[in-house]
Amino acid sequence: MAGNPSKNRKRPPAKKRKPGGNPEKAHVSRDPRRVEPATIRDWVGAARLRTVPLAFTPVLIGTGTAILVTGVFHWVIALACLVVAVSIQIGVNYANDYSDGIRGTDDYRVGPARLTASGRVKPRQVLTVALVFFLIAAGAGLAITIRTQQWWLILVGAACLLAGWFYTGGKRPYGYYGLGEIFVFVFFGLVATVGTNWVQAFVIPQEAWFGGVAAGLLACAVLLANNLRDIDQDRLAGKRTLTVLIGKRATQWLFTVFVLGAFVIGVVLAVFYPIAWLTLMALLAALPAILIVWTYRAPRELVVALGLTSLTSIAFGALLFWAFVG
Repeated sequence: MAGNPSKNRKRPPAKKRKPGGNPEKAHVSRDPRRVEPATIRDWVGAARLRTVPLAFTPVLIGTGTAILVTGVFHWVIALACLVVAVSIQIGVNYANDYSDGIRGTDDYRVGPARLTASGRVKPRQVLTVALVFFLIAAGAGLAITIRTQQWWLILVGAACLLAGWFYTGGKRPYGYYGLGEIFVFVFFGLVATVGTNWVQAFVIPQEAWFGGVAAGLLACAVLLANNLRDIDQDRLAGKRTLTVLIGKRATQWLFTVFVLGAFVIGVVLAVFYPIAWLTLMALLAALPAILIVWTYRAPRELVVALGLTSLTSIAFGALLFWAFVG
């Protein structure tokens, strides 16, 4: 009896596929969810170094007014104030990266991708880095408190850290309700400038208040440029910044008023401190920033305006320092 021919027939050996063949015939399995790990450059970018000069400005002005009053340069305390200001600035930037990332706000971003939103870093790692910088600020602040014996400064420091965290953190971040500029003006302008002055002089001259207002206006201008760049994306994400609430045109006017307002203060101080006329040199960076804000075509152009405004701030602060100590 003959067997089943289909069982006795030998199957031809399978053909081996050559590497580099036709991609339509040879399928290569890849994981589309795979994300490259973050590099040092990515971490540095997330620190948003364009905004760090804003931390120098109030320390320069506050130290200048302290020297004006006492005639003494307390460089150790001034350096500690700078550590506090820079650490809080960077810590807030990482905290914003974390908070906006886990909310999904940064999914609509136009600018460079953030660490958390990109998926290249675990959110907990970004949060840890933010907390490290907050701890550095707290440590330097505590050292200033011990040195000056001004124990009430602990409450001021705690308020600064809480303001930094709840800008975009927590269940009801105030940055999502159009209040960001108010807190930036208060903490990155008045508190930082007057506080730096106080711990070195223990008296607050009018010059410190004027300088604090100027520093606060320029810090708010930087925030406006940032939020103007993200206005459409923030609307989609439900982030109601002041820019979203008042619109593009009003933001452009407000940015101009904030930037030029700082120079008005510089002119007023120049009546009593002639070197302060040199603060007008910072207009070399400020005027191009204003021009970009009014004429930009692509949101990415506002990154340049942001950087120029930040440069304006530190130049203004350095020249005002010179006016007070010169």
